[in-house]
Amino acid sequence: MTTPATIIGAGLGGLTLARVLHVHGIPATVYEAEPAPDARRQGGLLDLHPHSGQAALEAAGLIEEFHKMILPGREAYRVMDQAGNVLLDLPDDGTGERPEAPRGELRQMLLDSLPAGTVRWGRKVTAVRALGDGRHQVDFADGTTAVADLLIGADGAWSRVRPLLSRAVPEYFGVCSVETFLVNAGTRHPASAEAVGAGSLFALAPGRGLLAHREGGGTVHTYAQLKKPQGWFTDFDTTDAAALTARVAKEFDGWAPELTALVTDSDTPPALRPIFTLPAGHRWDRVPGVTLLGDAAHLRAPNGEGANLAMQDGSELGLALAARPRDVEAALAAHEQAMFARAAAVEADDDGFYTIMIDDRAPHSLLALMTGTEQDA
Repeated sequence: MTTPATIIGAGLGGLTLARVLHVHGIPATVYEAEPAPDARRQGGLLDLHPHSGQAALEAAGLIEEFHKMILPGREAYRVMDQAGNVLLDLPDDGTGERPEAPRGELRQMLLDSLPAGTVRWGRKVTAVRALGDGRHQVDFADGTTAVADLLIGADGAWSRVRPLLSRAVPEYFGVCSVETFLVNAGTRHPASAEAVGAGSLFALAPGRGLLAHREGGGTVHTYAQLKKPQGWFTDFDTTDAAALTARVAKEFDGWAPELTALVTDSDTPPALRPIFTLPAGHRWDRVPGVTLLGDAAHLRAPNGEGANLAMQDGSELGLALAARPRDVEAALAAHEQAMFARAAAVEADDDGFYTIMIDDRAPHSLLALMTGTEQDA
């Protein structure tokens, strides 16, 4: 196949696609809005699933490199109530199939596996338009343009490529997260580190919760989850760290101090993360020369599948293109039908984990889900 691929977005899905294409000798260029690989923190731990994320790394020839970055003991789970009482404590017994690894290291591994110059940094897309015959022009904020014979939108929730295929736009899910970090928590924040334990903590109550996990180097990474209308975070300056911290802390007033400290003692400014989703069953008719993958195609509330699906999308698209080197359209059609089916299966199997965590019976509803037994509220 000689048609070069133009990939918008250097997230895990886009980079997995670029790597699989490289393995099969297919040229690709990735355009990324961020100015450099280390321009921002790339999220926390990521659990890769055997039949999606791990299978994608197998196809990319990187599974052994991945094994080297796994953090042992992180498949431990703990559930608490707001008073700090431990309701469920599941240690990591080494039998889990979803090992945890730092998302940033995983992304860097993919970057390092690509030829120099594959990723063009600081290229923020402002518009994309069809030129006819399956070709598209991509306009960048720096005034440059690129013409693509094969265009893949791996550019996430607010994809600039998606409008070529679909009128769907993300809608607010009714839940927002505020992200915080405790650095060297075992030494500087020992009570909070002890509460979190070796892996992940779910401290929950109706309408709110603290989801924290132990990263490498002693860092504790927390998401304060709040069931709130969109106006809750649009009526004040969310870039004001003190104001945002105070507003979030108020939501956890009266909670155990080792839990509230996960928010109030953050060593980094809090970051607001409103959650948006695309309509369930989102799909489109085939448009020549262009397709989507990952969140650009099937954005859902966090359910442990998003990054895994994006990587699987990328690897399967790369394999489809390699298998049909003389018929790109057939490869894109096969990719989309398989991706639509995968996304639909995940939606059908979704147990509502994200909303169950902070529903009206929290934390007992999550306990029931995790143990398979009904819990008294």
